[in-house]
Amino acid sequence: MNASVSREALDARDRPARLTVGVVGAGRVGPALAASLQLAGHRPVAVSGVSDASVRRAAALLPDVPLVTPAEVLARAELVLLTVPDDTLPGLVEGLAETGAVRPGQLLVHTSGRYGTQVLDPALRAGALPLALHPAMTFTGTSVDVQRLAGCSFGVTAPEELRLAAEALVIEMGGEPEWIAEESRPLYHAALALGSNHLVTLVAQSMDLLRQAGVGAPDRMLGPLLGAALDNALRSGDAALTGPVARGDAGTVSAHIRELRAHAPQTVAGYLAMARATADRALDHGLLKPESAEALLGVLSDDGAAHGTNGPGESGPGEKR
Repeated sequence: MNASVSREALDARDRPARLTVGVVGAGRVGPALAASLQLAGHRPVAVSGVSDASVRRAAALLPDVPLVTPAEVLARAELVLLTVPDDTLPGLVEGLAETGAVRPGQLLVHTSGRYGTQVLDPALRAGALPLALHPAMTFTGTSVDVQRLAGCSFGVTAPEELRLAAEALVIEMGGEPEWIAEESRPLYHAALALGSNHLVTLVAQSMDLLRQAGVGAPDRMLGPLLGAALDNALRSGDAALTGPVARGDAGTVSAHIRELRAHAPQTVAGYLAMARATADRALDHGLLKPESAEALLGVLSDDGAAHGTNGPGESGPGEKR
């Protein structure tokens, strides 16, 4: 669904009425979503948070909104955002339902990527209306997150009768709804974690290694390179693969492994795993020729990697793709 079209197309009866909004868990996500809903005309009325950082975030993004207990948040709000860690969510929902905090007709929204709406079943039995709205974005816990929601995709799971309301809430926050089936939520979340969380680790490791190599501003060096690589990958998929693995430069890869083993042994396992995955994809898409792959895969094998086996043509310039 395209947000620019959907805003015009949504009939007034499909839009959620102006709602009082509560947040249970003032981490990085909840206050930003509540602030975004406030810009759309909804009214934040209560937030819960325990840590000093949570209290500061709530004060910065939701000024004058009282900090209360989770049960009190549910007592005051028609729309409640449950923005707690994945492993905490099932117990929280069960506890709120068992203590009678959940009210019939109350919209209960969680933002976990892992779960669909089944995790809200205890609240559903108490009469709540369950929605799973997961923003596919990393959050800083500052006001910049509200701006970044513009155009952000949300993984949406909801009962069919609540689908229009769920999509309307996402659009009001500036997001783009993507429907995710209940049974597909774990795979959906794994895909996002693979792409975003592991990217941060890879970038941080790369910057550490560049500093060891004497680069004074690794962020400035990597910025244009990684930006272009990401853009090319999003546009072209596997056709964007470049570098020594895709070329079959076994000697270069062998040299990389030796240097990493000497200077940053904690990065070797990750390098090997990603290089093997890259080689497989390059082979499948015809970028890596079978005759070049044999020596490369030998270098990437457990025995070859352990002994730093040299590949052929290590000192040659090679043709860069």
